[in-house]
Amino acid sequence: MSDPSTALFDYLENLGIETRTHEHVPLFTVEDSQKLRGDLPGLHSKNLFVKDKKDALWLVVAEENTEIRMNHLHKTLGCARLSFGKPELLLETLGVIPGSVTPFALINDHARKINFALDEKLAKGDILNFHPLRNDRTTTIQSDDLLRFVTSLGYEIRIIDFKEKIDSF
Repeated sequence: MSDPSTALFDYLENLGIETRTHEHVPLFTVEDSQKLRGDLPGLHSKNLFVKDKKDALWLVVAEENTEIRMNHLHKTLGCARLSFGKPELLLETLGVIPGSVTPFALINDHARKINFALDEKLAKGDILNFHPLRNDRTTTIQSDDLLRFVTSLGYEIRIIDFKEKIDSF
């Protein structure tokens, strides 16, 4: 079986984006990651694949400690009420399984069905860490390079200040 991250790394290299990847046991939750990451520098994330009542799909990527109220997230995004996307839909649209959700998976959304929202903490961060389409590795990337990667795929990035949104609800 081929490594699903090979095409991703080739794409990043073609953009001139440098990354560093660390191998580890498979991680499925933010809690798993926090226990095993050691001194890996940079910000870490939680990645939510959600679908609204009108079938719009969203990938919401927030700093791991950011509070996100699911019952208010639709107001923040300006869409219909949200629920988590089913694993089958995740695999179909982003080509990853639960536990491997990452902004890097946007490379697999060939139909460009996903709306992308990024936590302002990450957008303004320095070093970021995400799974490279598989949950047994973590790839470190500069925040500016992540933004360049996402926009190179043709996405508009909705940058959200979740702290401001939490305080306003």
